[in-house]
Amino acid sequence: MKPIMIHIENLTYSFNGHPVLKDVSFGVARGDFIALIGPNGGGKTTLIKLMLGLLHPNKGKIEIFGEAPAAVSHRMGYVPQDIHINKNFPVSARDVVLMGRLQKQRKFRYSNQDHFQVQKALETMEMWEYRGYRMDELSGGQRQRIFIARALATEPDILILDEPTASLDTPGHNMFYGLLKELNHTLTIVLASHDVMLLSSYVKSVACVNQTVHYHDSAEITEEMMDMVHCPVEVIAHGLPHRVLKTHKTES
Repeated sequence: MKPIMIHIENLTYSFNGHPVLKDVSFGVARGDFIALIGPNGGGKTTLIKLMLGLLHPNKGKIEIFGEAPAAVSHRMGYVPQDIHINKNFPVSARDVVLMGRLQKQRKFRYSNQDHFQVQKALETMEMWEYRGYRMDELSGGQRQRIFIARALATEPDILILDEPTASLDTPGHNMFYGLLKELNHTLTIVLASHDVMLLSSYVKSVACVNQTVHYHDSAEITEEMMDMVHCPVEVIAHGLPHRVLKTHKTES
């Protein structure tokens, strides 16, 4: 049995007196690729911020590697939902990835190790040849790869992504999830989305989030899960949208 890297138990979080998450309990094992699915406003981003230690639960507990999230934040790479970088600002793709080393280096200059990890991250995302390009010279998919490379430059054990495909077209989704599948060979991945593309082909488990959380330890989406979160999910297969719901047989 693989060790649990993220442990959440009876977690409750409210904002200004309004419940956002209620009595949430589940775990994420090492090597998992879990999709957090649910409607907008259902609590997916809040759950991610709790994992990162940016927010603290009102009740219950959340542990990452057996510790408080803030104590191990350096072991998590994060790609937020909205990344605001002025496209006209003359910053290169390599410079953006180098920003990921800020928490690693303690001197006024970057070390050889910092530059090595930046090159490694760019090569992993197949973006090394674009290292000198300005961000406004890259496509949406290429910029997304740069942001993931920035997260990889921190040398994380867990990669957390919040709605990472919102600005990508359908072909971009296919390529993007293929890259994540490769990264999943060495990283545990947590990905939040309100519509899971290519779900059954890539993720290993699903957590339906809509104030409460229903955890499912496979990539199967059932009608019960969708009824619980009131969330229609589309899965793109061969470029065409499909509704993929498992039908439960009723016993006679």
